[in-house]
Amino acid sequence: MDMRLISFAVLCFLINFSASAEQFSSFSSAKKHLVKSLPENSKSLYCGCDIKRQGKKLVPDPDSCGYIPRNAITRAGNENARAKRIEWEHIVPAWEFGHQLQCWQDGGRKNCVKVSEKFRQMEADINNLAPAIGEINADRSNFRYGMVTTSSASYGACPIKIDFKQRVFEPPIYARKQIADTYFYMQKTYGLKISDKQRKLFESWQKLEIAEISNRKSL
Repeated sequence: MDMRLISFAVLCFLINFSASAEQFSSFSSAKKHLVKSLPENSKSLYCGCDIKRQGKKLVPDPDSCGYIPRNAITRAGNENARAKRIEWEHIVPAWEFGHQLQCWQDGGRKNCVKVSEKFRQMEADINNLAPAIGEINADRSNFRYGMVTTSSASYGACPIKIDFKQRVFEPPIYARKQIADTYFYMQKTYGLKISDKQRKLFESWQKLEIAEISNRKSL
């Protein structure tokens, strides 16, 4: 792992867990806070792209990471705007934690926002949010994290794999510990249920990061 990726991994951790005591009343207020407070040297979660400011918007710098959109043009023939903007990705998708609440069974996400304080807290928890290129955020959808043997998607040099048929998303090595830490944070804070298979995967990602740090110290 080169120093750029090491620095990126550390930075992501600091972004997500440095303000854990701060609570927001809505997803929109959390996003506004994150846009304003994002450090200048921040990078996107999955592709490691530099993030630039254009007025009040955040945009990825594809030249800094080799990202190439999977679909530069939409099916309607328009430019893919989501490939050119930074969005706030729920590492644990709203679909995943929402499905564990009765409000979702009674009326989906809109109903949960309306009637469930717990859902609103989870949705707006900045420890579960990370900057991601909009197209990657859209393609990840609510797919579970896992290891992908073959990928049906290509994003240039962005080191992710997606199996759309099996609905599995493989993140890059440098983002895996952050993802694992976030899942366990959500479990501890809100009682998120994690399957045994996912728990074992996340524990292995944490151990690999610890091993990587030990190896670097011994060099």
